[in-house]
Amino acid sequence: MLLAFLAPLLAIVAARFVAPPVTPLMVIRLVQGYGLHRQWTAYEDIAPALSHAVIAAEDNLFCQQVLGFDFAALRTQIEAWQDGDRPRGASTITMQTVKNLMLWPGRDPVRKILEAWLTPQMALVWPKRRVLEVYLNIVEFGPGVYGAGAAAQVYFGKKASELSAHEAALLAAVLPLPLKWSVASPSPHVRARAAVIERRVREIRPLLACAQ
Repeated sequence: MLLAFLAPLLAIVAARFVAPPVTPLMVIRLVQGYGLHRQWTAYEDIAPALSHAVIAAEDNLFCQQVLGFDFAALRTQIEAWQDGDRPRGASTITMQTVKNLMLWPGRDPVRKILEAWLTPQMALVWPKRRVLEVYLNIVEFGPGVYGAGAAAQVYFGKKASELSAHEAALLAAVLPLPLKWSVASPSPHVRARAAVIERRVREIRPLLACAQ
């Protein structure tokens, strides 16, 4: 029982220093018939524009969080649920990194409980830049395309360090639905999202200190 309790924490500690070879989502997608394009890229070799765009799109207060939660957003979602409205979600980048690295996709209660338990452990053990580094290397940018290195090569034919602000915004724009929304052939909706993300990056510039 003690080993079962400590194993996830030990895995989090190990992943702070070692690049994860594969994630549950990658295995699931392989079984579903998708390919596996990934290329581990160190944080300093990823254009800052991408981390800025992802924070602007997914989690504006990432650099200010202590335990990996956005408590104000969580409170808003709980109130919406109590009022009978459908919660829109309050997932942070740290929560998404936990999910992508250690858990499985879906909204079932068991996964949510495990995510809530593991998130503060990751937030306390990993520095912010490590969270961003792992997230940007394992997140799904399209069918079978994981991480900044693979996405930059597949969609733009360049290195992750060479991504422009517009290209970074397009990548961030598809994150909610990477199997439906395309970077290669962006719909008007995706282009509009990318434009909003580019504008938001400029607006939240003071909140991006940990992503420099």
